[in-house]
Amino acid sequence: MTAIHILFLIGAYFLLLLSISYFTGKNDSNIDFFKAGKSSPWYLVAFGMVGASLSGVTFISVPGWVASSEFSYMQVVFGYLAGYLVIAYILLPIYYNLNVTSIYEYLEKRFGTISYKVGAVSFFISRVLGASFRLFLVAIVLQQFVFDDLGVRFEVTVILSILLIWVYTFRGGIKTIVWTDTLQTTFMLLSVGLSIYFINQKLDWTLPEFLASDELKTYSKMLFFDDLFEKNHFIKSFLGGMFITICMTGLDQDMMQKNLTCRSLKDAQKNVVSLSLVLIVVNFIFLLLGALLFIYADRFGIATPMMNGQAKSDLLFPEIALNSGLGIVVAVTFILGLIAAAYSSADSALTSLTTSFCVDFLNIDKKPQDQQKKIRKTTHVVMSLLLILVVILFKHILDTNVIDGLLQVATYTYGPLLGLFTFGIFTKYRLKDKYVWIVAVSVVGIIYAIASIPASSLGGYQIGYELLPINGLLTFIGLWFIRDKGQVEAI
Repeated sequence: MTAIHILFLIGAYFLLLLSISYFTGKNDSNIDFFKAGKSSPWYLVAFGMVGASLSGVTFISVPGWVASSEFSYMQVVFGYLAGYLVIAYILLPIYYNLNVTSIYEYLEKRFGTISYKVGAVSFFISRVLGASFRLFLVAIVLQQFVFDDLGVRFEVTVILSILLIWVYTFRGGIKTIVWTDTLQTTFMLLSVGLSIYFINQKLDWTLPEFLASDELKTYSKMLFFDDLFEKNHFIKSFLGGMFITICMTGLDQDMMQKNLTCRSLKDAQKNVVSLSLVLIVVNFIFLLLGALLFIYADRFGIATPMMNGQAKSDLLFPEIALNSGLGIVVAVTFILGLIAAAYSSADSALTSLTTSFCVDFLNIDKKPQDQQKKIRKTTHVVMSLLLILVVILFKHILDTNVIDGLLQVATYTYGPLLGLFTFGIFTKYRLKDKYVWIVAVSVVGIIYAIASIPASSLGGYQIGYELLPINGLLTFIGLWFIRDKGQVEAI
């Protein structure tokens, strides 16, 4: 499949997205952009959120995880399930009862303006970095397998990618995203399923033969209880996955903005619970694909692609799909799955960043009515430019598996949110609001210091994703010391 063919396919895909955008963005109103008129069917949101929750990181990076960590990622996924239950039955009732546009408005009502801004800034940094991680992964794939052949620079690839997202989201916003996510999830799952089928065919296996093979057994160890000091011990992974979900979904404007478009709290809860169950199955299928890719590469002598002089396991899936002779069907579905996976998270990230900045920082609701739409559109452009700059920067500094890097960032940036929301929900104290930012910044510094301690200084203990709940706990303790002794009614 040539670079020109891939460009044609990408162009056709975006024409389809633009068609959806045209019909969903006819009103071009702020209420549709921010909340989709609160009329989205829950099952549509749930199915679309599968793609947004997985993203291009899961599509490419989870299969690449298998070589070094086997199926240990499933321990994190089991933690996701527990986290989604917390979201459904603790966080969603709060958001719906307060009828918020930005979920960080809760912090303003509970503690005050500074707490509100600390929460909004934490999300903003988290989402900019998270969205940039995802976009970076797709950009390097497109660069290596398409645009390098055409002599196009990486920076141009990034600009074009984000420009396309801006074009189909600038009018309809979240209302468009709910519908495009459904299409993108379909393409992603279709791509994975067909890839597994055709690779098994090439290996002369049926699916049951693959599942029973000795080759799969070398990659498929899932639960690790042997050594608590290891980073992938079950308890550490499970708790890390639970708190990552609570923070990266339940305390994240991007993911919650879609849930808040449902007609009622009950519908939103059905959405979250059904999503949590589906994600267990889908992530397991991605890991099966990862094992199959490495088995196939070993069988046919396919080397892991290099980037900046290092083997990059994230690039093995595209290498096999596009360059190993599996045929046009796998190549086409891979490209469709890739761009669907990437843009199902990136487009909603751009929309949520626009929403958060307009509501949390610009106080758009307090601006004159005739200026509100212009403010939203200008902010949308600025957020697009910011993502471009950060993605380009990642090319020069990122040296880790992308999903691992994404989860590491979450341990720092979501800690203040976890501490603030936990303190607000489980205590009745107010805070001395003007000191909240000091607590948040101090704890992030402490977490960085803890993460920098070498394992040899801790008796071989490897610090993993448990840093996120530790971050939240330290933030909670810091808030306890600046609490106002006067009690309030729980919100």
